[in-house]
Amino acid sequence: MIAPRPKIVVLDDWENALRERVDWKAIGQRADVVLHNTMLRGEALLDALRGAQCVVLIRDRTPMPGELLRQLPALRHILYTGTRNTKLDLKAALDQDILVSHTEWGPSKASTCEMTWSLILAAARGIADLMLSASRTTWRDPARVAFLPPVLHGQRLGLIGLGQIGQRVAAVGRALGMEVVTWTPNMTAERAAEHGAVSVSLEELLGTSQVVSPHLVPSPATRQLLNRERLALMRKGSILVNTSRADLVDTEALVEALQAGRPAFGAFDVFDVEPLPAGHPLLALKNVLLTPHYGFVAEPVFQEFARGVQGNLDAWLAGEVVPNTLRG
Repeated sequence: MIAPRPKIVVLDDWENALRERVDWKAIGQRADVVLHNTMLRGEALLDALRGAQCVVLIRDRTPMPGELLRQLPALRHILYTGTRNTKLDLKAALDQDILVSHTEWGPSKASTCEMTWSLILAAARGIADLMLSASRTTWRDPARVAFLPPVLHGQRLGLIGLGQIGQRVAAVGRALGMEVVTWTPNMTAERAAEHGAVSVSLEELLGTSQVVSPHLVPSPATRQLLNRERLALMRKGSILVNTSRADLVDTEALVEALQAGRPAFGAFDVFDVEPLPAGHPLLALKNVLLTPHYGFVAEPVFQEFARGVQGNLDAWLAGEVVPNTLRG
């Protein structure tokens, strides 16, 4: 009797990056492959995964809680891109004897730093409102007072978190002549000084920084760290940028804070619900710049994702040891 071909389901390939970079023709000789490039939830997600022996996840775009995993008795392998997935119930997967593996990262931290500074500079200079095009040719509107942007040189850059991404962001800030201050629950003056920053209290950071940018992995102690009370501490004219995790900010309080002008402007690449749904309150605000979670999205990053997906699937289908396998 011929064994049935395994079914591999790829979720959330929104950029069609894996579709173009993985040799699915070769994998398709040994397995049935279905790629999805739109978000699936509820019954649509369950239908897509039903009967799958392997699921490939792009980062943590689709939550994989234990409740969902227990409805997938055929599932034998979960492969996710990158080295961390905060929305996969790893314990539930391992309890069901599901093999969990991941790819390497590529230069995602450099990419996220560049995205952070793209948003900071675009927000500070008002780029979105200044751009010229065939349909927008006005050089100056004589009926309006012209926007006069600030200069970041000499201003404070407040970094909540000073890990590998925060360190890169700090280096660019220093190159622009900014004073870098930082806070984390366990920050020390010595560690901050190693990266050209000054350790301050969270209250001082929020109250004195022209630009505030969080770079933390969410934990019970830092989820919704920027709540209503802390957002109210931000100075007039300040900018809040978030390319890290939406969990670090209370979204309802954020909308209220932006409406009140503290901060004066928000530039965000991450959201509590992604893709950002029509009607989300952030979309109704004029003092925001919103981008579709592009911090880690870069050609060399997805090349590394594709290489890892190819290698892990090849090993799994051949019955060999799968690289980067997680243990309980």
